[in-house]
Amino acid sequence: MGAQWKAKHKEAAANAKGRVFGKLSKEIMIAARNGADPDMNPKLRLVVEQAKKASMPRDTLERAIKKGAGLLDGGASFERVVYEGFAPHRVPVIVECLTDNVNRTVAEIRVLFRKGQLGASGSVAWDFDYLGMVEATPASADADPELAAIEAGAQDFEPGSEDGDTLFLTDSTDLDAVCRALPEHGFTVASAKLGYKAKNPVSLSGAELEEVEAFLDALDGNDDVQNLYVGLA
Repeated sequence: MGAQWKAKHKEAAANAKGRVFGKLSKEIMIAARNGADPDMNPKLRLVVEQAKKASMPRDTLERAIKKGAGLLDGGASFERVVYEGFAPHRVPVIVECLTDNVNRTVAEIRVLFRKGQLGASGSVAWDFDYLGMVEATPASADADPELAAIEAGAQDFEPGSEDGDTLFLTDSTDLDAVCRALPEHGFTVASAKLGYKAKNPVSLSGAELEEVEAFLDALDGNDDVQNLYVGLA
Protein backbone atom coordinates (compact mmCIF):
# COMPACT_ATOMS: atom_id res chain seq x y z
CA MET A 1 0.00 0.00 0.00
CA GLY A 2 2.84 2.36 0.85
CA ALA A 3 4.57 1.80 -2.49
CA GLN A 4 1.30 2.41 -4.33
CA TRP A 5 0.75 5.67 -2.41
CA LYS A 6 4.29 6.78 -3.24
CA ALA A 7 3.71 6.04 -6.92
CA LYS A 8 0.54 8.11 -6.86
CA HIS A 9 2.33 10.90 -5.02
CA LYS A 10 5.16 10.91 -7.58
CA GLU A 11 2.62 10.97 -10.41
CA ALA A 12 0.82 13.93 -8.81
CA ALA A 13 4.12 15.77 -8.39
CA ALA A 14 5.03 15.12 -12.03
CA ASN A 15 1.62 16.33 -13.18
CA ALA A 16 1.99 19.48 -11.06
CA LYS A 17 5.43 20.18 -12.55
CA GLY A 18 3.99 19.58 -16.03
CA ARG A 19 1.28 22.18 -15.38
CA VAL A 20 3.89 24.68 -14.20
CA PHE A 21 5.99 24.13 -17.32
CA GLY A 22 2.89 24.41 -19.50
CA LYS A 23 1.95 27.76 -17.97
CA LEU A 24 5.49 29.07 -18.23
CA SER A 25 5.73 27.96 -21.87
CA LYS A 26 2.63 30.00 -22.70
CA GLU A 27 4.06 33.06 -20.96
CA ILE A 28 7.34 32.62 -22.83
CA MET A 29 5.56 32.34 -26.20
CA ILE A 30 3.53 35.50 -25.50
CA ALA A 31 6.62 37.46 -24.41
CA ALA A 32 8.75 36.22 -27.33
CA ARG A 33 6.39 37.88 -29.83
CA ASN A 34 8.39 41.06 -29.14
CA GLY A 35 11.73 39.37 -29.86
CA ALA A 36 13.59 36.16 -29.10
CA ASP A 37 16.57 37.79 -27.36
CA PRO A 38 15.97 38.08 -23.57
CA ASP A 39 18.64 40.80 -23.32
CA MET A 40 16.59 43.01 -25.64
CA ASN A 41 13.16 41.94 -24.36
CA PRO A 42 12.56 42.68 -20.64
CA LYS A 43 9.28 40.72 -20.44
CA LEU A 44 10.90 37.66 -21.96
CA ARG A 45 13.92 37.98 -19.66
CA LEU A 46 11.70 37.93 -16.56
CA VAL A 47 9.73 34.85 -17.55
CA VAL A 48 12.89 33.04 -18.72
CA GLU A 49 14.35 33.60 -15.24
CA GLN A 50 11.17 32.15 -13.73
CA ALA A 51 11.44 29.12 -16.00
CA LYS A 52 15.06 28.55 -14.99
CA LYS A 53 14.14 28.79 -11.30
CA ALA A 54 11.44 26.16 -11.91
CA SER A 55 14.08 23.89 -13.54
CA MET A 56 12.38 23.89 -16.94
CA PRO A 57 14.45 21.77 -19.37
CA ARG A 58 16.56 23.91 -21.68
CA ASP A 59 15.14 22.42 -24.88
CA THR A 60 11.58 23.09 -23.68
CA LEU A 61 12.52 26.69 -22.89
CA GLU A 62 14.25 27.29 -26.22
CA ARG A 63 11.41 25.68 -28.20
CA ALA A 64 8.85 27.95 -26.49
CA ILE A 65 10.94 31.05 -27.35
CA LYS A 66 11.25 29.99 -30.99
CA LYS A 67 7.53 29.22 -31.27
CA GLY A 68 6.57 32.58 -29.80
CA ALA A 69 9.00 34.45 -32.05
CA GLY A 70 7.63 32.68 -35.13
CA LEU A 71 10.85 30.77 -35.79
CA LEU A 72 9.13 27.35 -35.68
CA ASP A 73 6.01 26.09 -37.46
CA GLY A 74 3.04 24.87 -35.48
CA GLY A 75 3.10 27.41 -32.66
CA ALA A 76 -0.34 28.02 -31.17
CA SER A 77 -1.60 31.59 -31.04
CA PHE A 78 -2.53 32.36 -27.43
CA GLU A 79 -4.76 35.20 -26.33
CA ARG A 80 -4.80 36.66 -22.81
CA VAL A 81 -8.30 36.97 -21.36
CA VAL A 82 -9.32 38.05 -17.87
CA TYR A 83 -12.47 37.09 -15.96
CA GLU A 84 -13.76 38.66 -12.76
CA GLY A 85 -16.21 37.47 -10.16
CA PHE A 86 -16.71 36.13 -6.68
CA ALA A 87 -15.80 32.87 -5.01
CA PRO A 88 -18.21 31.58 -2.36
CA HIS A 89 -18.80 34.01 0.54
CA ARG A 90 -18.25 37.04 -1.76
CA VAL A 91 -14.47 36.65 -2.00
CA PRO A 92 -13.35 38.68 -5.06
CA VAL A 93 -11.39 36.79 -7.71
CA ILE A 94 -9.58 37.80 -10.90
CA VAL A 95 -8.82 34.89 -13.24
CA GLU A 96 -6.13 35.44 -15.89
CA CYS A 97 -6.14 32.93 -18.77
CA LEU A 98 -4.01 32.24 -21.82
CA THR A 99 -6.03 30.38 -24.42
CA ASP A 100 -6.04 29.34 -28.06
CA ASN A 101 -9.85 29.04 -27.99
CA VAL A 102 -11.73 31.79 -26.16
CA ASN A 103 -15.15 30.17 -26.66
CA ARG A 104 -13.97 26.96 -24.99
CA THR A 105 -12.37 28.84 -22.12
CA VAL A 106 -15.34 31.06 -21.29
CA ALA A 107 -17.66 28.02 -21.32
CA GLU A 108 -15.38 26.18 -18.88
CA ILE A 109 -14.96 29.24 -16.64
CA ARG A 110 -18.76 29.67 -16.45
CA VAL A 111 -19.09 26.07 -15.26
CA LEU A 112 -16.35 26.54 -12.65
CA PHE A 113 -18.06 29.69 -11.34
CA ARG A 114 -21.38 27.94 -10.65
CA LYS A 115 -20.48 27.78 -6.95
CA GLY A 116 -19.54 31.46 -7.03
CA GLN A 117 -20.61 34.34 -9.25
CA LEU A 118 -19.05 35.31 -12.57
CA GLY A 119 -19.14 39.08 -13.02
CA ALA A 120 -18.71 41.59 -15.82
CA SER A 121 -15.42 43.29 -16.65
CA GLY A 122 -14.64 45.78 -13.90
CA SER A 123 -16.96 44.16 -11.35
CA VAL A 124 -14.10 43.44 -8.90
CA ALA A 125 -11.00 44.96 -10.57
CA TRP A 126 -11.69 48.27 -8.81
CA ASP A 127 -10.88 46.49 -5.52
CA PHE A 128 -7.39 45.47 -6.69
CA ASP A 129 -4.17 47.35 -7.47
CA TYR A 130 -2.28 46.36 -10.63
CA LEU A 131 1.38 46.12 -9.59
CA GLY A 132 4.74 44.59 -10.26
CA MET A 133 5.46 41.78 -7.79
CA VAL A 134 9.03 40.65 -7.19
CA GLU A 135 9.75 37.69 -4.91
CA ALA A 136 13.33 37.80 -3.65
CA THR A 137 15.54 36.10 -1.09
CA PRO A 138 18.31 37.76 0.96
CA ALA A 139 21.82 37.02 -0.30
CA SER A 140 23.22 37.58 3.21
CA ALA A 141 21.99 37.75 6.79
CA ASP A 142 22.36 41.52 6.97
CA ALA A 143 20.28 42.29 3.84
CA ASP A 144 17.71 44.95 4.80
CA PRO A 145 14.42 44.69 2.83
CA GLU A 146 13.31 48.22 3.72
CA LEU A 147 16.57 49.77 2.54
CA ALA A 148 16.60 47.54 -0.56
CA ALA A 149 13.05 48.62 -1.44
CA ILE A 150 13.97 52.29 -1.16
CA GLU A 151 17.24 51.99 -3.07
CA ALA A 152 15.80 49.75 -5.82
CA GLY A 153 12.77 51.99 -6.38
CA ALA A 154 10.05 49.65 -5.10
CA GLN A 155 6.82 51.13 -3.76
CA ASP A 156 6.56 48.79 -0.78
CA PHE A 157 7.56 45.36 0.52
CA GLU A 158 6.00 42.52 2.52
CA PRO A 159 7.59 39.58 4.37
CA GLY A 160 7.28 36.32 2.44
CA SER A 161 6.21 32.90 3.63
CA GLU A 162 9.79 31.73 4.22
CA ASP A 163 12.26 33.28 6.65
CA GLY A 164 13.88 36.26 5.01
CA ASP A 165 11.89 36.01 1.77
CA THR A 166 10.41 39.32 0.70
CA LEU A 167 7.75 40.41 -1.77
CA PHE A 168 8.69 43.76 -3.31
CA LEU A 169 5.81 45.74 -4.83
CA THR A 170 6.51 48.11 -7.70
CA ASP A 171 4.73 50.41 -10.07
CA SER A 172 3.77 48.35 -13.13
CA THR A 173 6.25 50.30 -15.30
CA ASP A 174 9.16 49.83 -12.86
CA LEU A 175 9.17 46.03 -12.62
CA ASP A 176 12.24 45.37 -14.78
CA ALA A 177 14.24 48.23 -13.24
CA VAL A 178 13.57 46.98 -9.69
CA CYS A 179 14.53 43.42 -10.67
CA ARG A 180 17.84 44.66 -12.04
CA ALA A 181 18.55 46.82 -8.97
CA LEU A 182 17.69 44.39 -6.14
CA PRO A 183 20.83 42.19 -6.49
CA GLU A 184 22.94 45.32 -5.91
CA HIS A 185 21.19 45.71 -2.55
CA GLY A 186 21.50 42.19 -1.19
CA PHE A 187 18.53 40.31 -2.67
CA THR A 188 18.35 37.53 -5.26
CA VAL A 189 15.23 37.68 -7.45
CA ALA A 190 13.28 34.40 -7.45
CA SER A 191 10.34 35.49 -9.61
CA ALA A 192 8.77 38.63 -11.01
CA LYS A 193 5.45 39.39 -12.68
CA LEU A 194 2.71 41.95 -13.11
CA GLY A 195 -0.41 41.10 -11.15
CA TYR A 196 -3.31 42.18 -9.00
CA LYS A 197 -3.21 42.77 -5.24
CA ALA A 198 -6.45 43.06 -3.26
CA LYS A 199 -7.08 46.36 -1.48
CA ASN A 200 -9.59 44.95 1.04
CA PRO A 201 -9.01 41.19 1.48
CA VAL A 202 -11.71 39.12 3.18
CA SER A 203 -10.91 37.06 6.30
CA LEU A 204 -12.45 33.57 6.53
CA SER A 205 -11.88 30.45 8.60
CA GLY A 206 -13.15 26.93 9.12
CA ALA A 207 -15.68 25.46 6.69
CA GLU A 208 -16.09 28.75 4.80
CA LEU A 209 -12.35 28.94 4.07
CA GLU A 210 -12.29 25.29 2.99
CA GLU A 211 -15.17 25.95 0.59
CA VAL A 212 -13.33 28.89 -0.99
CA GLU A 213 -10.07 26.91 -1.25
CA ALA A 214 -11.89 24.04 -3.00
CA PHE A 215 -13.39 26.54 -5.47
CA LEU A 216 -9.95 28.05 -6.16
CA ASP A 217 -8.32 24.62 -6.56
CA ALA A 218 -10.89 23.74 -9.22
CA LEU A 219 -10.19 26.97 -11.08
CA ASP A 220 -6.43 26.52 -10.85
CA GLY A 221 -6.76 23.00 -12.27
CA ASN A 222 -8.09 24.32 -15.57
CA ASP A 223 -5.42 24.18 -18.29
CA ASP A 224 -6.22 27.68 -19.59
CA VAL A 225 -6.02 29.39 -16.18
CA GLN A 226 -2.66 31.11 -15.89
CA ASN A 227 -2.96 33.17 -12.70
CA LEU A 228 -5.48 33.60 -9.90
CA TYR A 229 -5.69 36.78 -7.83
CA VAL A 230 -7.86 36.47 -4.74
CA GLY A 231 -9.07 38.98 -2.19
CA LEU A 232 -8.46 36.62 0.72
CA ALA A 233 -6.53 37.62 3.82
